[in-house]
Amino acid sequence: MESTKIEPPHVPLESFTSAEQAEASPAESQRGGPATGHPGEGVWETVRSLLWVMAGVFCIRTFIAEATVIPTGSMENTILVGDHVFLNKLLYGPRIPYTHWRLPPLRTIHRGDIVAFRYPRNPSVMYVKRAIGLGGDVIKIVNKQVYVNGRRLNEPYARFQMSYPIPLRDNFPPSLSQLDVLPAAWGLDPSWAREMPAYIKPDGLHVPQGYIFAMGDNRDNSSDSRFWGFVPVENVVGEPLFVYWSYDAPSAEWQADDLMTRLKFDGSILVNFFKRTRWSRTGKVF
Repeated sequence: MESTKIEPPHVPLESFTSAEQAEASPAESQRGGPATGHPGEGVWETVRSLLWVMAGVFCIRTFIAEATVIPTGSMENTILVGDHVFLNKLLYGPRIPYTHWRLPPLRTIHRGDIVAFRYPRNPSVMYVKRAIGLGGDVIKIVNKQVYVNGRRLNEPYARFQMSYPIPLRDNFPPSLSQLDVLPAAWGLDPSWAREMPAYIKPDGLHVPQGYIFAMGDNRDNSSDSRFWGFVPVENVVGEPLFVYWSYDAPSAEWQADDLMTRLKFDGSILVNFFKRTRWSRTGKVF
């Protein structure tokens, strides 16, 4: 018996295409392709990612670490003008923005610590100095030698440039009779001149609780607690961790305010980046 081969019915290709189009969703039919998200969703995803990044940077900068440049030579030779450092802000309990609350501190300030703090006379300005005295300590400076609670400090980090003595700078605290005639040109803050007598005793200057007495390592060229007073502990922001970049330029260029001077300085950095970068200081830990 001869077998019969059954051929599948021939269906035109157009019939399948028509059926698929009939089953497609209206959205697919209108766009001529598979349904996708609204174009605005892609933009929102990008914006949301950027917001998360910005929030992360804000949290790190506020609570953990912040980059800053040292514009003056008050801490030479420990920290040089043009050193760019990271500040560890987590140690002393960073302040929660727009509140008076602070996170719990991880440690207390010790004598000899290098700390970054908001300048008590102008909190918008950041200073970096060394904590010499803490609350309850008695400070006395005799011929440039610092005594804390009657004991002379061993300070291998201290730098002295000038040989001639100056009251207030080299012998501190001054006598009350001297205090009345010290010239403002020496950097003595008038408010501090009025406040200082309340803390001067026969054995020296008494640091009140909740404050520190801060000094720069470059003792002959440092505006510090000798000239403007105590630093509230709550003003302490953190301490420098390490140098991530150091560029050799004068203090005046780092402190320039006007736009044209800043632009000119930025241009000189681009031209002299490799030549004036202090490569040996990169990674220096404090």
